[in-house]
Amino acid sequence: MKELTHHHSVDDLTHDHIFDQGSHAAERGTRLVMWITAAMMVVEIATGWWFNSMALLADGWHMSSHALAIGLSAFAYAAARRYARDPRFAFGTWKIEILAGYTSAVFLLGIAALMAFGSVERIFTPEPIHYREAIVIAAIGLVVNIACATILGHAHHDHDHDHGHGHHHDHDHGHHDLNLKSAYVHVIADAATSVLAIGALAGGWAFGWSWLDPAMGIVGAVLVAVWAKNLIVETGKVLLDREMDAPVVEEIRDVVADGAARLVDLHVWRVGQQSYACALSLVTDDPALTPARVREQLGIHEEIVHATIEIHYRPHMLASKK
Repeated sequence: MKELTHHHSVDDLTHDHIFDQGSHAAERGTRLVMWITAAMMVVEIATGWWFNSMALLADGWHMSSHALAIGLSAFAYAAARRYARDPRFAFGTWKIEILAGYTSAVFLLGIAALMAFGSVERIFTPEPIHYREAIVIAAIGLVVNIACATILGHAHHDHDHDHGHGHHHDHDHGHHDLNLKSAYVHVIADAATSVLAIGALAGGWAFGWSWLDPAMGIVGAVLVAVWAKNLIVETGKVLLDREMDAPVVEEIRDVVADGAARLVDLHVWRVGQQSYACALSLVTDDPALTPARVREQLGIHEEIVHATIEIHYRPHMLASKK
């Protein structure tokens, strides 16, 4: 026999589950960067074929992987918006964006592996380098990447500005748009490899240090791999609902501790960039404590957008035994 009776709250069945969506600025910026990257990819492949330059062809195909990953980020925004009201998604479609960010990070890790493999291969089997062509294209690529990074930086600023409206309390726990960040990391990774390539090519052209080009390729691969690993950890944490160390969990515990109830179970997970859902169970002797009252108490933390509350009333159990 159970020692406690249960009182379950029932949320309004007509409410939607649109807790968070990527901003239109982020979607527009990512889509624009995708087209710029794709155009640069076509130019590099075409000129590489025309001038019979393997370096240009290789960089063009390398750029294609970035275009694909950034395109995935743009697609995720569109998909999340399209299915936002689809009732099959129990807690909204925001995690489509996170899944895209995770996949994009895996792409980035693959790019780092290919860069490392190609660089090591070039060390053992050196080939003549067309320094002038390669430097010009690397410089153009760097300019394009700086432009793309600027576009995404403005999109990130506009997104944060949008999220700053309509909130009475500041609960910034350092969350970012991870889908936008994945696109940004791809652009920055490409810019960093362009800088390393320009330095290596200049050194090789001026001093005949042909080994510098593959050496910088390995350095770039390690740098990109570290960025990819950090992004995989961040997005993977969200996908696996590893949120019980988030500051909002202690905020919920503090709210409950101020009342006449004991918290016996708590689950917290993210449903948006700065939005959380929670399910909690309380034990109390106070018949005046209701789920609506607890929900009102939790309302001071605006990042808690969905709460399922179960209350166990001990006096009811005693009455049922008589």
